[in-house]
Order: sequence, then C-alpha cells, then structure tokens
Amino acid sequence: MNDKNVVNLETQERDSFSNKFGFILACVGSAVGMGNIWLFPYRVGQFGGFAFLIPYWIWVILLGFSGVIGEMSFGRAMQSGPLGACKKAMERRGKKNGDLIGLIPVIGSLGIGIGYAVVVGWIIRFLVGSITGAMISAPDSGAYFGEIAGPFGSVPWHLIALILTFIIMNAGISEGIEKVNKVMMPLFFILFLILAVRVAFLPDAQSGYQFMFNADWSALKNPRAWIYALGQAFFSLSLAGSGTVVYGSYLKNDIDVINSAKYIAVFDTIAAMIASLVILPAVFAFRMDPGAGPPLMFITMPEIFKQMPGGSLFATIFFVAVFFAGITSLINLFETPIEALQSRFNFSRLKAVATIAVIAIGVGIFIESGDTIGVWMDLVSIYIIPLGAIVAAVMFYWVCGKGFPTEQIQLGREKTVWPWIEPLGKYVFCGVSIFVYIIGILLGGIG
Repeated sequence: MNDKNVVNLETQERDSFSNKFGFILACVGSAVGMGNIWLFPYRVGQFGGFAFLIPYWIWVILLGFSGVIGEMSFGRAMQSGPLGACKKAMERRGKKNGDLIGLIPVIGSLGIGIGYAVVVGWIIRFLVGSITGAMISAPDSGAYFGEIAGPFGSVPWHLIALILTFIIMNAGISEGIEKVNKVMMPLFFILFLILAVRVAFLPDAQSGYQFMFNADWSALKNPRAWIYALGQAFFSLSLAGSGTVVYGSYLKNDIDVINSAKYIAVFDTIAAMIASLVILPAVFAFRMDPGAGPPLMFITMPEIFKQMPGGSLFATIFFVAVFFAGITSLINLFETPIEALQSRFNFSRLKAVATIAVIAIGVGIFIESGDTIGVWMDLVSIYIIPLGAIVAAVMFYWVCGKGFPTEQIQLGREKTVWPWIEPLGKYVFCGVSIFVYIIGILLGGIG
C-alpha cells in the first residue's frame, strides 16, 4: 500500500465535520470567548476608541490570511492534531521526534483549558444566581464574586462545567462538537443583539457610544496601540498551533479553507463589536469603571443589572450568552489533548475524554483562587500559547517544504490561490508570531 492510500484510509476512519457550515461555527465557537467580552471593549477605550479598530482590523486580515488558513491546512494535510502533524512534518525531512515538538501546543491548549474551566464554572454560578435572584439581591457584588473566586470557592460549578463539556465531547465531532456549536453560536449572537437593543434605551447610553466610536487618531502614533491590537487579534483568532489545527484535521478536502477563514475572522470581529455595544453603553449609563478582565464581567456588570429595570432577566440573558461562548471555547481547548491521546496511543474516544477529565479536575480544583488562576493563565498564555503558534507555523511553512503549503491551501478551492500566500505565512506570520512571543514576555502579556 503506497503513502497516498494510507492517507485515504486514515481519512475514511477519522471522524469529521459533516459540512462547511458546521466547521465554521465550531471554529467561530473556539474563537469567540472571554477576550471578546471582557478585554476588547477595554482596549477600544484605552487606545483611541474607533481608531483602535483600524490596527485591529489590519491584524485580523493579515493573521486570517496566514495563521488561520495555515493552521487549518496543516491539520487537514496531516490528518492529525499538532502532535501527529509535527511528527509527519519532520518525517518529510527524514527527521524523528517531531511529536515531542508537537507537545508544546498540546500542553498549552490543555493548560489554558484547565484554567478556562474554572472561569466557566464562575459563569454557571452567576447564571444560576441571575435566575434565582441571589446575584441581584447580593448587597455587595465584589464580596459575592470574592466568595466564588476564593480557594475551592466554586468546586461544584467548576465540576458542572467540566462534566457538561466532556459529555458533549464524548459524543464525537459531528454528533457532539458540531451539533452543539450549531445551536450555541447562533444563540450567542441573538442574545447579545437583544442585550444591545435593551442597553441602547438606557439613560446616557450615548456616552458609551461616544467613548467607542469617537476616534482619537493620535492613538495610532502610539506603538502600544498596534501591539495590543495585534495581541487582541492574535489570541482572539485562537492562533496557538492547537485547536485550529485539530479542527482542520477533521475537515474534508472539498472545503475551501480561505473562504472558511474569512467567515471565522468576520464573525469573531462581529462578536467583539456586539459585546462592546452591550458593555460600554451600559457601563457609561451607570457611571461604572470600564476596566478589563473578570471584574468587568463578575462585579461591574452585576452592579449594572441591579440598577437596570428587569435586571434579573437581562442578567440571565447575558450569562447564558457568555456561557455559550465559554463552553464552545472550552470544547476546542480540550479537543487538542484528547485527539493527541487518540492518535498517539490509540485511546478510544471515551478513554481519552476520561483521561483529560481526570487531569482537568485534579489540577483545576487547586487553582480555583482568583489570584492563582490569574497567574496560571498568564504563564500559559504568555510563555506557551504563542510558542505553539510558532511551532505550527514553522512546521507548515518551512519544514514541510516549498510548495506544500500552497498545494494544501488550494485543496477544495476553485480559484487558484494567490502566489503571495505562502511567502506571507512563511515570512510575515512566522515573524509576527515570534514578535508576539517576545513582546508578550517583555510586557507581561498583550492579549
């Protein structure tokens, strides 16, 4: 049996997305997360309002046409996640131990997933509190969050987040991940649009719109505006050499990855914009602090809902939407190590899911403290995630050989790919990924 037949056999036996729509929504689900909700609005206000969107859009387009397309194509070409993909890439050069290099993005994805699950547990607790009224009736939102974010403060909710995630993942790609994203992602956008309309009628909401849409063009002279716009785009598009590579490995050869990447970038940007249209006008209407991070979502927004007519209802809508964003991202993060166990050690789907579940629970409950989880997420996102993106980019654009990336990107596309797309990935994206890694360490994180 020749190599071509081996690849075809692997493709037939491997689970896959049933169609392009399901694949796109799954990738959108992986991209739309907390960064769109608790960081993007803050960055907009921090660096010139509407002016910040200019470098952000530039980076989204550049990274979409190089990084997203590259990671998708790399996974599909190798019919494997980062572990197997790096191994096969090195074998093309007659080298061994590529799977050891591929461990970097796998570890990064697992590390972020473990921390992210804690946050999704908080979201579930706040959702329940919104429904029961406990969150609205709490006299001090900061103290309410402090109890939940303390050491071992949200173990039951954390476990619920993990159990829900792994039940979905055990169902597989087409029957689990794809079906859930087809429901959750459209509902996420619908719910946030409902909130955006409601917030528009709040007194003094226009101050938030002015904060967001008034452009301070002088901010474009500030190098940090471009650096943080790059960080926002880089991390928001889930460029880590892991989740997008894995989802690409489940993609059929008749799907146009360029077209798919375009939709992912567009919907991810729309999600960030809608979140800003909800949060910033609401924050300004009630004269709150539009700071970034967990305090915005778990302290500031609850305080706003307390003062808003029908606050309990709109808090419920908000946390349902945020839960959808969190759970779809969490699924993507854990799929990388699960796929690695399946492909490297021939684990069954159930055994791989159970193994990662034990690791996620065993480590996660000991980092539940808000301070500890912050340090954990910073370490992984600064030192491992960008390194994983570098690994995947170098493997695909450099190690696999000249012409290979173009050939793989061309699959499923009627029009001939642009001659500059391979050099763009080879020189620009690889260079940008290295820059993100270095500047992230120097500045203590940029996304």
